[in-house]
Amino acid sequence: MSSKGLRRFSCWKPLCLAAWLALAGCTAAPPHEAPLVAVGQDWLGVAPEGWVGTEHYRAWQEGRWWELFGDEGLDALMPRVEIGNQNLAAAVARVAQAQALLRQAQAQLAPTLGVQLGAQRSGEPARGSATLGLNASWAPDLWGRLQAGVAQQGANVQASQANLAAARLSAQASLAQAWFALREAEAEGALLEDIIDGYRRALAITQNNYDAGMVARTDVLQAQSTLESALSTRAGLQRSRDTYEHAIALLVGEVPSSFALHTARWVRTAPEVPPALPSELLLRRPDVVAAERAVAAANAAIGAVQAAWFPALSLSAGAGGAASSLAQLVSAPTLAWSLGATLAQALFDGGARSAATGQALAAQQVAAATYRQSVLQAISQVEDQLTALLALDEQIGHAALAAEAAAGAEERTLNSYRAGISAYTAVVTAQTAALNARRSLMQQQLQRQQAVIALIQALGGGWVAPWVEGGAATSTGARR
Repeated sequence: MSSKGLRRFSCWKPLCLAAWLALAGCTAAPPHEAPLVAVGQDWLGVAPEGWVGTEHYRAWQEGRWWELFGDEGLDALMPRVEIGNQNLAAAVARVAQAQALLRQAQAQLAPTLGVQLGAQRSGEPARGSATLGLNASWAPDLWGRLQAGVAQQGANVQASQANLAAARLSAQASLAQAWFALREAEAEGALLEDIIDGYRRALAITQNNYDAGMVARTDVLQAQSTLESALSTRAGLQRSRDTYEHAIALLVGEVPSSFALHTARWVRTAPEVPPALPSELLLRRPDVVAAERAVAAANAAIGAVQAAWFPALSLSAGAGGAASSLAQLVSAPTLAWSLGATLAQALFDGGARSAATGQALAAQQVAAATYRQSVLQAISQVEDQLTALLALDEQIGHAALAAEAAAGAEERTLNSYRAGISAYTAVVTAQTAALNARRSLMQQQLQRQQAVIALIQALGGGWVAPWVEGGAATSTGARR
């Protein structure tokens, strides 16, 4: 810009700068509020406090919820998920990527500065020349476009952190599920080992009685069939046990062929769920947090696209010069400088800005609907597990009585057969009923453990909410 132009600019420059400074930091984005979700005030299975939305962002608690089960083997194995799980490693990298993008967005708010320095020598006799150039530019964020971008990326960082927590919780829950399923399969296998020994003895006795002409060949075949069926079931349980071991190896980042777990006692107990679960617990559920942060990011994006309707200002400054040597170059008379300002406004774009605004508004509506759906899904999953636990508590009570009665019936029927009172078909029937009843009880105890794990996952990592005023449901309690 010429010196005459600079003088003309200086006449109204203070007024323009005052207006720009007043507008700097303004944003066209609407205020962010978490979408409202119409939900009931009570759970079906318990009586908690009312639902509270996530308009106030809160961090979830990263507690050691698995310790509630009192299984030392699981406690020792769980930290390996943090080290070796590759899904978790990918989520960590995505957080770092989002943080880098945030720094990149923040950098756009600052001015840029550049320098150029050159030297050349040529000809006979040799002649030298040197050049120096400095330039600076800055685009003031008059309408909050860049600030909206920073806000959007900041929400994306928080969403990625929530996704990391979701990946961690999912891997932990999957490991706990597989761990208890493996131990239950081992317990069923041990039960079958004892029963198979009895079946072998029964087959030997029946064979001896047949050889002595005391029983029919049918009794021998039935005893042999019962034994072979038990052996087949044991092989199936071993296959299931190995499959769970492979799943655990994958979760901790190990090759299944080089990963092995020694047989250990199955801890059948599960923590008792508190009688009241405050609905604030869902505030820390990672997928709900991520969905709410996605709404915040979409809301900020509206401000970024709406800022395109306003003029854009860019300021620039430069200084430089040329001389025959570096010493002459830095002297003031050889240097020249310039200042410039550009104000640009699109007058016609064929509806591109209107389309971009419409797209941003629609994207915000999509994010809001997704958030509402995530809240409803979270509530539904909690309800499912609470209902399952109520039913399982009743089932386990009946199954325990059934197993006890079946064991008594098996013993009486076997004694009657040995006394020659009952047929061997009655023994087979009683043995099968007793085995099925004992296995059913064990499977239902496993289902209760898995339902508790699923409830913990549905609540975002347990039932301790440190921000709930007046105290929260404790994470300790009697086990059954």
